[in-house]
Amino acid sequence: MDKVQIIKYLDDNKIERIKFAFADIDGVLRGKVIHRKKFLEGLESGYGFCDVVFGWDSADVLYDNSKITGWHSGYPDQLCSIDLSTFRTIPWQDGLPFFLADFSNSVSAHAACPRTLLKRMAADCNALGFHPEFAQEFEWFNFKETPQSLEEKEYVRIQPISPGMHGYSIIRPSLYNDYNDDLFTLLRKFDVPIEALHTETGPGVYEAAIQHDDVLQSADQAVLLKTSVKEISYKHGMMASFMAKWNGSLPGCSGHIHQSLWDKKEGKNQFFNPADPDKMSDIMKQYLAGQLHCLPHILPMYAPTVNSYKRLVEGAWAPTTVTWGIENRTTAIRVINTSDKYTRIETRVPGSDTNPYLAMAAALASGLYGIKNKLSLDSPGTVGNAYANKEHKNLPSNLFEATTAMKDSDIATNLFGDDFVQHFCNTRLWEWRQFSKHVSDWELKRYFEII
Repeated sequence: MDKVQIIKYLDDNKIERIKFAFADIDGVLRGKVIHRKKFLEGLESGYGFCDVVFGWDSADVLYDNSKITGWHSGYPDQLCSIDLSTFRTIPWQDGLPFFLADFSNSVSAHAACPRTLLKRMAADCNALGFHPEFAQEFEWFNFKETPQSLEEKEYVRIQPISPGMHGYSIIRPSLYNDYNDDLFTLLRKFDVPIEALHTETGPGVYEAAIQHDDVLQSADQAVLLKTSVKEISYKHGMMASFMAKWNGSLPGCSGHIHQSLWDKKEGKNQFFNPADPDKMSDIMKQYLAGQLHCLPHILPMYAPTVNSYKRLVEGAWAPTTVTWGIENRTTAIRVINTSDKYTRIETRVPGSDTNPYLAMAAALASGLYGIKNKLSLDSPGTVGNAYANKEHKNLPSNLFEATTAMKDSDIATNLFGDDFVQHFCNTRLWEWRQFSKHVSDWELKRYFEII
């Protein structure tokens, strides 16, 4: 809908409330419900929003190393802009109108806004004559818990909705048929089109694949899926968690990103070449080489939390090395080359804890870096178990190591600009410091008596 159609929709349905939200640096949606009058007035001038949303972490604790905002700036309002093309209604909230917003028109908050960064990468791609087609899939665990019960239990003995390892189970979803129906149906009504929904291996773990779309729309849908699943699970007396690794003895949760580039004029998949032995075009090889080359320099954009790196371990269906392979799920990047329509790459590094805007921006920018610099693949695709080949370059093993590499990287600055890199890396270093001060139950059990 355009502006005129949206206003008519509000008038015809006598709607007085509108909800809008934007993603912060962690991918957490922050927003408000505003009156119709305020909504209409802000369509031209924007909406003032306290820029503390880019000055605190996911627990609302203020950063002490943010240059973009802080006590030194007084935490002023910045203007966010609603994107009218994101209009949808929330089916589990009586059809409340909803929009996504960003800070693309705010000079001060511009560098910290994830959606604004992805818009810039998408524009760069379009300028090269490519249409970026993306899709993200998510795994998450479901629990018989509420925020109150977890608080009372101090996050100990958390109970999944069902026991045992039941990947691709046909019978397990029937235990919560109403929940499954709501996920599939309500998400599609909310314009988050689910391509497939199934159980993964693990107690109470699900996986959903979103249909592919233009990269910005795909990121919008991915961000909304995570929040929507949490809200829908609340309706059923459950909690959904998108932590990368909530339990050390269970599989982690992935957030793989599928991607391809298409010719804007002819609408052809630029990754497919039927004459190549692997059906990979030169553009695809350059794009793939760019992602591999940049991966160690921008890893925190794929693995943004301390917990992310608990998933990136050998034998856990997650990569540990800078590798690629054809239909190989032990590598960082999996090439899928079945046909012209479906040839694509799957970046397997991201977990479900990613901020989709930043993860997709990282994937697209690094792929385009390979095309612009005509990079070639340094090594053939890995055949067999990538974990067993010790010659491959290892990924950084923790958030501090990965963030330090990114903060000092000219490649990261070249891709995203110094303002974003410094702000984002400072937030990740803050995250590491918060973790480093914490005394874990592992330390208590190991050292309390015996040392």
